[in-house]
Amino acid sequence: MTTVAAGIGWVIARRLTAPGIYNLWFKHGGWVQLSTEIVDRGPTRVARRTTGTAPGLTPKTGDRASWSGIYYAAPADAGLHARDITITTPAGPCPAWRIDGDPSTWATHVHGLGSTHAGTLRGVLAATDLGYTSLVVSYRNTAEGPLVGTGRTALGHTETIDVDEAIGYAVRRGAQRIVLFGWSMGAVIALQLADHPRHQGLIAALVLDSPVLNWTEVIKTNCVRSGLPAAAGHLAIPWLASGPLARAVGLPGRIPLRSFDWTSRAADLTTPALILHGTRDDSVPVQLSQALRDARPDLIELETFDAGHTLCWNTDPDRWREAVTSWLKSHGPG
Repeated sequence: MTTVAAGIGWVIARRLTAPGIYNLWFKHGGWVQLSTEIVDRGPTRVARRTTGTAPGLTPKTGDRASWSGIYYAAPADAGLHARDITITTPAGPCPAWRIDGDPSTWATHVHGLGSTHAGTLRGVLAATDLGYTSLVVSYRNTAEGPLVGTGRTALGHTETIDVDEAIGYAVRRGAQRIVLFGWSMGAVIALQLADHPRHQGLIAALVLDSPVLNWTEVIKTNCVRSGLPAAAGHLAIPWLASGPLARAVGLPGRIPLRSFDWTSRAADLTTPALILHGTRDDSVPVQLSQALRDARPDLIELETFDAGHTLCWNTDPDRWREAVTSWLKSHGPG
């Protein structure tokens, strides 16, 4: 093992000293996995032990890199044997990974806004422990998926269509039960699919990490985080929910934000769900997950971590994996 050192400001310092395992993704390609071990610390410098490095990469002082919870760049980095496949969708071909297991029980893993399908490999490990076949999917207007229109996100509305095609792919190949893993906006997609009448009896369980359960509240939270008043979030809502205004800002049409408000639609839930959420999440408030759990304790179980947005696994991979596998053994496919 080697060490990586970084000169840092206070925000990056807080991340580099955070407990858990993370990754540095370098601007010109390559990555370095970081362990929990900090070997040196000073007022302008942190050195942390590494556990893995992209082939051919030799980090040096001055290299620019971004801090990430995406720990594995590809299935092989996680010890997984995967096949590259393509899901045909109305938007175009969407690349995916398939990790074979039980042909009757499949897990579909859906990443969030601004992430990549490599980010969900953390969850694939738990599905593989249970013997499921996994599909690690992509969708339109992401770094990996097809470009549609202006390339703007529809916050899970149109993206759901692409992931629905992945479910069809699984069913045509013998899937009788499906578990949806959704990360952040991926949870929006998972919840919309579970709510679809034609999937009744097929989608057996949901595993949701840092789920967006109310876009209005999430937009307000992110306005405040950016230094804007929360009221700015309210001003943005009509530009999303009104057809003419949405098209004016490059969206294909209006986004039905009310249908994504599961804190208000708790009574409509019919699929058991495990939520994993960080108490230090400054993008998606953990209070939304707590409210949904309190409204539907018969269906929802919540595990909280001392973590930021989508970083629960990183802070404690063993606990995350055990929580998911134990819950699915009790509440997932029979």
